[in-house]
Amino acid sequence: MKITQLPNLDESVMQALDFFKSNAPAKLNLKTGVWRFVVGSGNAYNTGKIIFKGQPAIFASESDFLEKLSAYKSLIKSGVIKEALIISASGEKDATWEIAAAKKSGLKTTLMTCSPQSSGAKIADLVIPYRKIAEPQTYNISTYLGMIMSISGEKAQNIQATIKKLRLPKNYTTYNAYTFVLPDEFAEITPMLEIKRHELFGPHLSLRAFSAGEARHAKFVMPWEKELVISLEENKYFGLKEHRFQVKMPRSYGPGLVMALTYYLIGQIQKAKTPYYKKNIAKYCVEGPKAYGKKEPFEVVVPGN
Repeated sequence: MKITQLPNLDESVMQALDFFKSNAPAKLNLKTGVWRFVVGSGNAYNTGKIIFKGQPAIFASESDFLEKLSAYKSLIKSGVIKEALIISASGEKDATWEIAAAKKSGLKTTLMTCSPQSSGAKIADLVIPYRKIAEPQTYNISTYLGMIMSISGEKAQNIQATIKKLRLPKNYTTYNAYTFVLPDEFAEITPMLEIKRHELFGPHLSLRAFSAGEARHAKFVMPWEKELVISLEENKYFGLKEHRFQVKMPRSYGPGLVMALTYYLIGQIQKAKTPYYKKNIAKYCVEGPKAYGKKEPFEVVVPGN
């Protein structure tokens, strides 16, 4: 596939939902009430926070996992904490050393991954596999959406139907800045949107995301007519009144819809702006950081399974 033919984020969202309509993720059955480490990098970390929301967990990333293993050493030794669950779509990169470090500390290891033949899967005590479609590098839509749907029980056809009902403002793509305000119960999704800003726009476009509670804390001191504030519920305070867009949501909905819908909206922005991602992703795959222990570059399009 030529770089210019790569799908935008919104197109990949709809492709993932098409796939899940006939390949629904199996229900995730994990023992609840267990105090465990939940480890992931980037949006794998945020996915872990969504899946284990309301459960006792020690969330860790590649930056602080070793530090947290040391901090909780006495509780591991006494058997209070017995497990580390690592989330990694590829089962490579940081996942391999994280699993090894957890095992060395005496913890049982579980890997949630879309790559059951990966290096991480070969050393984990238990592997929970997920299906995915081929997607551009870094997109990770089907990977983490499938995991989220496996805990929320949402149906792909319902998510897609809501997205298809969207009616965007005529001037939606003319803004220079976009800010998402999500209901507080979906606060864990806001950093996922910030990550998409880094991946798709870098420093070239402003894209922010807050929970409603967080937005109250001086995030809109400087309203701007070139900023569109997108909310999933009534917005009385944030942004200029004439530059607010409230998405009409169904009566009840879950994190899978919020993730897919907001990714779709970001894809609509991506489609209308300079293709920064498409111009740079191939070079990044060659010159950017490699997976630990690997020399070969990443693929521009990550194969499905």
